[in-house]
This record gives sequence, structure tokens and C-alpha cells, in this order.
Amino acid sequence: MLGGCDGKTAGTSSRHTEGQGQPLTAERDSEIRYPDFEFNLRELAGSMGDFGTLFPLAIGFIAVNGMDPAGLFIVMGLANIALGLIYRLPMPLEPKKVVAVTAIAQEWPPHMIYNSAFGLGLVWFLLVFTGLLRKLVSITPLFVVRGIQVALAVMLGWRAVEMMAPAPLLGLVAVVLVLLLRESRYAPAAVVIMALGVGMMAWRGELQQAVVLDVTLPPLTLPRLDAMWEAMVLAGFAQIPLSIANAVIAAAALIRDYFPEKAVSERKLMLNMGAMNVIGAFFGGMPMCHGAQGLAGQYYFGARTGGTPILEGLIEISFGLFLSRSIANILTAFPMALIGGMMVMVALQLGKGAVKLRGWKRGLAITTAAVSVVTNMAVGFIVGLAATHLLRALARRGDLPDLLSNIVPDEETLSDGG
Repeated sequence: MLGGCDGKTAGTSSRHTEGQGQPLTAERDSEIRYPDFEFNLRELAGSMGDFGTLFPLAIGFIAVNGMDPAGLFIVMGLANIALGLIYRLPMPLEPKKVVAVTAIAQEWPPHMIYNSAFGLGLVWFLLVFTGLLRKLVSITPLFVVRGIQVALAVMLGWRAVEMMAPAPLLGLVAVVLVLLLRESRYAPAAVVIMALGVGMMAWRGELQQAVVLDVTLPPLTLPRLDAMWEAMVLAGFAQIPLSIANAVIAAAALIRDYFPEKAVSERKLMLNMGAMNVIGAFFGGMPMCHGAQGLAGQYYFGARTGGTPILEGLIEISFGLFLSRSIANILTAFPMALIGGMMVMVALQLGKGAVKLRGWKRGLAITTAAVSVVTNMAVGFIVGLAATHLLRALARRGDLPDLLSNIVPDEETLSDGG
């Protein structure tokens, strides 16, 4: 599926499989041993797969909160490059949504955003080094994680429809391009869609007006304990269970699905978040985390190696270094209906993990997803976990003798690989 890959699956090269016109599923694709790094159009397309999550929040941070674009993009770019070099796979990286939405809605000053990143980074270190994360992972069944992924798919799909609403035909064009070109090695869908968007901006004269080239370095931003506590009270503490569910447990599960030979433990994901948020807070970085939907988006559009985050990082560093004075105008002028069309397809991909669930597993996954959509993912995760272990306790007492093996089978409990 990926141009230039020499991996084998069942004695057949991936190139031969492409030649037969049979797109690889995630299950078949996971059998191929991809190289650690590739830098081609497919990896570039994959690096754009989660722009639908990044663009709107980046615009808000810059336009509403007055964040320095150089710090925001350069810190994120360096983090992406580091993750690609260390893990050699498409490691998702995106804004922390609870903090981002709250900060934009309440018009926080920039120092509050930097300090929320610092405070959350310290929390992630605390959860790892006290062993609390390991305990939480050990009691979380996989089907509850699938429910979280379904909730993410529903919310992502709804957001995609909202983005398409102002120009539905343009969104439909993006969907068609994805269906036609997602498997292409020479004109990948995400690259074509981004080029189309830039071309539309140029045709309308918006690109020339928006672009101002200038070299800008990230600022030095020192944490303040009073601002850190205020930011944690307003949004940081609410972010914690959501990040544990989506950015750690669900993300680790999806990495295992897509790249079983390069699985990353929940502990390592949380250490990543601790390091990049604490360090980034000193240089104008926004709160960052991993995310299952970000990985699903990148994978769907072709990301298979560590080249994807490196390419994304280089794009973001270029934005921060050379386009800081114009990046908000560029992102605002970009036809977001095209991004919405891409996100619709990503949402479908993300929700596929729950399709194979049966019986009580499916019921508890749906319950988790429904509560997550109606309230938020943190509440949905807690309700799904509580319902699972309540039924488990009843079964152990003999009140539900036929259900225990279907509710929490040992082989489907998540484990922290260290």
C-alpha cells in the first residue's frame, strides 16, 4: 500500500498486492514490516490526516488568545520530529481539547495556556511514577476503549458535517477525492486536497494578501505557580480523565492494532506527554497530547513510518519560523469544507474497531459511547468502567453466572507493557 515498501505478507510483497487492486485493510496491513522511515508522498499525505483537529484550535489560540504562532508551531514541530525519531511510527500529536476549548471560550491570556501545559505535564509524571496509571490500565477492558473510539468517531463526524455545511459540494468533492485517491502512490488524496485548497485561495486572491514572510523565533515563557493553579482549576483537572482515556489508553490500543510489532505502552505515552508539556511551557507551547483520532486520520491517509511525524514537524516549524505573522489569516482563508470531507472518512475509520464486538461487550461499548457523546468522554469512560466492574462483581457472586466470560475476559484486559 505504501510506495517503496519492501515488506512481505504471507509470502507476497505489498507492491504485488497493490498490483492486484486489493487495498490493504488495517488487519492485513499490520502484517507488513514497514521500514522505520520513508519520506514520500504517502507519508506526506498521512502527515496531513489530522489537520482537521489542529487547524480550528490553532486559529483560536492565535486569533482569540493572542498566542505567539512561532512558539505554538515550532514547539509542536520539534515534538513531532522527536516522536518520529524515537518511535519510528506515526505517533499522533494534537492539542488538549478540554483546555483548548475552555481557553478559547473564556479568552485566556497566553500565559494561562502555557501554565496549563506545565501543570498537566507535572500531573502526567505523577501518575506514572506513583503507579496510578498502571493500576488504571490494568482494570480497563478493551471494549470500553472501543466505546471511547466510537464516541470520538461520532463527535469527529459531527464536527466534519459542521465544517462542510457552508460549502457541502466542496466537502463532497473531498470525499470523492478520498475514495478515488487514498490508495494512490503518486497523487495521494490528502496532498491533492491540500493543493486544491491552496489553489482556491490563490484564485480568490486571498493567499497573496495573507502571506507575509518573516523569520520569528519562539518566545521564552516562564511558568508561574499562581497561573498554573488557576488554569488547572478552570480546565486542567477536567482534562485529566479525558487524556487518560483517549490520549493514553485508546491511543495505545490503536497503535497495537495498526503496528503490533512497534506497540507503545501506556506508560511511555504518558511520559511523552509529561516531557513535551513541561518543556514546551518554557517556549510558548500549547498543551499537547496524543490522540486515537489523530492516529486514525494519519493512518487512513497513508502514514506508516516515522517519516510522517518528521514531515509534519518540518511543516509546522516552517509555519512558525517563516509565517508567524500571517498563519492565522492563511488558516482562516483555507476552505475548511475540504478538511470536513477528509474528517468524515476518518470518523468512519475510527469507529470500525467496535464492529466485531458481540453481546455484552457491544452493549457496554455502546453505553460508554452514548454517555461520552451526551456528556463527555471522561464521564463516559468512568461510567463504562463502573458498569463493567459492577456486572463483573455480580457475576462473581453468582447472580449473573452466564455473563462473566462475556463481560471481562482476561485476554481482553489492557496491560501496561512498561
